[in-house]
Amino acid sequence: MSITWHAIRDHLTVSSSRLPFQRCFDTVRHTKDAVSPFRDPASLLDRLHATTGDQVQKNRILAALVETAQADDPASECALTLLLLALWPGLDAIRRRSLSRRLGTDDEIASDLLARTTEKVRGLDLKRVNSIAATVLRNIERDMIRARQRDIAREKLASSRDPDEMAGCTKFGIGATGYMRLYGAVREQFGKDALLVCRVAIEGFSQAEAAVELGLTEAAARKRYQRAMHRLREALEKTS
Repeated sequence: MSITWHAIRDHLTVSSSRLPFQRCFDTVRHTKDAVSPFRDPASLLDRLHATTGDQVQKNRILAALVETAQADDPASECALTLLLLALWPGLDAIRRRSLSRRLGTDDEIASDLLARTTEKVRGLDLKRVNSIAATVLRNIERDMIRARQRDIAREKLASSRDPDEMAGCTKFGIGATGYMRLYGAVREQFGKDALLVCRVAIEGFSQAEAAVELGLTEAAARKRYQRAMHRLREALEKTS
């Protein structure tokens, strides 16, 4: 394993054992019933990392930490640190799979994991989630894979273009301003499908490549593109 990855975990662990963190943890204990039985961060993490035990209780603890992490108060950073440590075994498994998939360098993957975990925790809708740990970890890994697939699609597209065609222009010879005007016109006509239409009809992406970039299945992208073209034909027929 990476020394950097080890160092991040060690830093979080040491931080959680210090007196200021304990005081912050006490604040969480006094406001969240699910956390109140635990006298210190170590005992809470031991419970969450145990392979046996009440899964419903574990989920309640995680929910309490997520609620605190999403709040705008000093305890939010404490809760976020505890969530990172609680999810660490799962994050480490994602890290190892990401390395085997060659999604980036060791440091890039570590940085991406921490950033995405923080983002997922801050934006998690607890009303729509049953299993917090599984949902967060699954979504992080899915998004990392999709991001790499989008990069590959862009690299493939860029390598297939004539350098002379791309020279001196930002977007197909019309410049950034022109492209934004074009995109605005397309968006006015196609709404949420505007980017899909631009990628396929204007920029030359295949529907499969556009699907990867937009996080869609190829079938969904194909249906949305077909509907967009149908709307375009109807609009043209009305003006003819």
